[in-house]
Amino acid sequence: MDTSIAADLAILRCERLGRTVSGKVLVDQATFSVRQNEVVAIVGPSGAGKTSLLRLLNRLDEPTAGTAYLRGTDYRQIPPRELRRQLSMVMQRPYLFSGTVEQNLQFGPKQRGETLSSDAVEELLSQVGLRGYAARNVANLSGGEAQRVSFARTLANSPIVLLLDEPTSALDEASKLEVEALIRRIVHERGLTCIMVTHDTAQALRLASRALVLQSGRIVRDGFANEVLHG
Repeated sequence: MDTSIAADLAILRCERLGRTVSGKVLVDQATFSVRQNEVVAIVGPSGAGKTSLLRLLNRLDEPTAGTAYLRGTDYRQIPPRELRRQLSMVMQRPYLFSGTVEQNLQFGPKQRGETLSSDAVEELLSQVGLRGYAARNVANLSGGEAQRVSFARTLANSPIVLLLDEPTSALDEASKLEVEALIRRIVHERGLTCIMVTHDTAQALRLASRALVLQSGRIVRDGFANEVLHG
């Protein structure tokens, strides 16, 4: 299947993006494009370079080859902090700051000299199913609740692309399904693009319309998720 996307339709376009460290190739000439509202799963065996590729997309790691274009702009021309606001990442484990839920949500906007109103905080928490949690200490949250706060903190940055690195792998089955439902709702309601790393093929099929399969740092398959993952 031809999955190429015209450059003018792509919100994110990677061209021969790569990273080599101490002679080891982590990501090898990754070339692909992603449309607005598309949910793309990055799958492959352990050590294939899935997280390494994801971290290149917002320059948490710097590429040693190639580049990416965000809405047509070479992302090397975008200040890293602004790039990471627009392409915000939710990690495998929710690394929250000590303090209250609201303090965590206020962090990103404060870096831009902004303060969220109480209503805006409640709206964000409502979107992740945690209305009324603003004053709670994050130390008292369950794993599923903490991951929801992590999503809300990311949404406070008004991203255009969500980067998800195994966002449910540390959760029990019930919490995992709740977070999957949250991802679907956020992507739909906010019109976001989502690129997610997952080792769970069933999860990729549930959430993603498209899948990239990595082996040894190289994209070996790119197509509709139900074709690529059943192939």
